[in-house]
Amino acid sequence: MSKLYIVPTPIGNLKDITFRALEVLKEVDLILAEDTRTSGKLLKHFNILTHMQSHHMHNEHKTVENLIQKLKSGAKVALISDAGTPAISDPGFLLTRACIENGIEVDCLPGATAFVPALVNSGLPNDKFVFEGFLPVKKGRQTRLLLLAEESRTIIFYESPHKLLKTLGHFCEYFGNDRQVSVSRELTKLYEETIRGTAKSVLEHYTNKPPKGEIVIVVAGKK
Repeated sequence: MSKLYIVPTPIGNLKDITFRALEVLKEVDLILAEDTRTSGKLLKHFNILTHMQSHHMHNEHKTVENLIQKLKSGAKVALISDAGTPAISDPGFLLTRACIENGIEVDCLPGATAFVPALVNSGLPNDKFVFEGFLPVKKGRQTRLLLLAEESRTIIFYESPHKLLKTLGHFCEYFGNDRQVSVSRELTKLYEETIRGTAKSVLEHYTNKPPKGEIVIVVAGKK
């Protein structure tokens, strides 16, 4: 019976993959990978020989129809991203929606997602929170920040290292220098760290110590 499996992969430490994820990746007919070179290392480490095909933000609009036809013909397909759970700030939404519209079963496995440990590590309220992912780079950024400045729930962002200082500077400008912020970097990896403090103090820290690696920012809501 055809099925699309959404399979989370480790965000750093390979030991974080689940037994079920390994079982699915070995048994499906096809693995859709964001970057076949990156995922190839993961599959090789666990001796998984399943055929891979590229599926990323630049080609997913073109490939969805063909993939739906494969699934309708009875194929079992697994979707993975470079790290974490597909469709969370990664490709996956379009294919998932198309499967649902075509009556194809979708099974999302539980597993690694960077924002959950970052939120818990932050020490900020986590009973209610908002996941924003990446802020707009240019168009709409100011509008979004003005809206979020009034948000009372804890807010979670993803950010790249070369844009972190700009984003923290905007937090100081729109949220205030004293808004509590937690920056988690390189989660589950060798140089994992979490820096907590005011928006201004965290900005000063990373101004003096340029950041590297994958970054999750957790910001306290407005009091």
